[in-house]
Amino acid sequence: MGAVMANSAPRRTSSVGTLSLPLLGFGCAPIGNLYEPVSDDNAQAALSEAVRRGIRYFDTAPFYGYGLSETRLGRALNGLPRHELLISTKVGRCIVADAETQGNDGFAVVGHRAVFDYSRDGIVRSIEASLDRLALDHIDVLLLHDVGKLTHGERHSEILRQALDEALPAMAGLKAAGVIDAIGLGVNEQSVCLEIMPHFDLDLIMLAGRYTLLEQQASAEVMAESLRRGVKVIVAGPYNSGLLADEKGPGDTYDYRPVAPSTLDRARSIYEICASEGVDVGAAALQFPLAHPAVVTVLCGLRSRLEVEIATRRLMASIPARVWTKLQAAGLFDTGAVIPRPDTRYRPRAVGQGLNP
Repeated sequence: MGAVMANSAPRRTSSVGTLSLPLLGFGCAPIGNLYEPVSDDNAQAALSEAVRRGIRYFDTAPFYGYGLSETRLGRALNGLPRHELLISTKVGRCIVADAETQGNDGFAVVGHRAVFDYSRDGIVRSIEASLDRLALDHIDVLLLHDVGKLTHGERHSEILRQALDEALPAMAGLKAAGVIDAIGLGVNEQSVCLEIMPHFDLDLIMLAGRYTLLEQQASAEVMAESLRRGVKVIVAGPYNSGLLADEKGPGDTYDYRPVAPSTLDRARSIYEICASEGVDVGAAALQFPLAHPAVVTVLCGLRSRLEVEIATRRLMASIPARVWTKLQAAGLFDTGAVIPRPDTRYRPRAVGQGLNP
């Protein structure tokens, strides 16, 4: 792997079954051209920089670029010691050829489209295609992607039943066969998690944009239930789709849409308090979720060498305890939020330390 730089990914890990998840993960949606094209060279450069800085957890999905993200990730990790890497991908959509497709949902992809498929056969086809694109014979974590009313609307009840009857049992079968090590959900809403958890044992949940520095109320129930059941949580979207990403001030998007005035005002209040203490909001956004005992990893979407460098630096930044106190006093934390301890300081990981020592 080579020497890990001083600003490398932190060393603390948390166990999920036989896996040890690190604090920081590389979200591979951006290198699948999510909302903005990324060249092959820039994608490979970002992934190489992540490896150089000690990041060993990478999350992808067939949907990201209709296979492009998985292909790029597989190419970048080829030849690296597999036991030092942790890879998660998702099922619930199959990628099919379609000569008429000129791009969809912001993806600069031609000739393919994504089709929802939560059937047992669809899950198997999806994972087989992912293994091929990633050039792997084993996936560490498999997540059921985008079940929930937010995605499926009036079809939610039908999709939920198929998820419980077919998709999740198929995933459990793949786990029993040793093709994957852990299974869970990859979603943007807590309600579907609460609907599934009483009926199916999950190892973890990847929840995007709901337990963040900006908001905690929309995840309070699932965070409590995850803690009660021993289900680990990966917090994705810590910048709330760009609203808290820029050190200088709030962005103009929230949940990948133009931000509402009330949400923007809340973000501005966070920026003002952090600025009063000389703290980068992005650093606070990455560190805040990790204080919750259910959270094992914060997953950050990255598309360039610079973004990788910024993320690793932010996670190790020293944040005075009074910043959290001021945010709490200003009413910017929900009642159930867990405030980082005053002595929290994430350290660089040891040179060459793998995820499964």
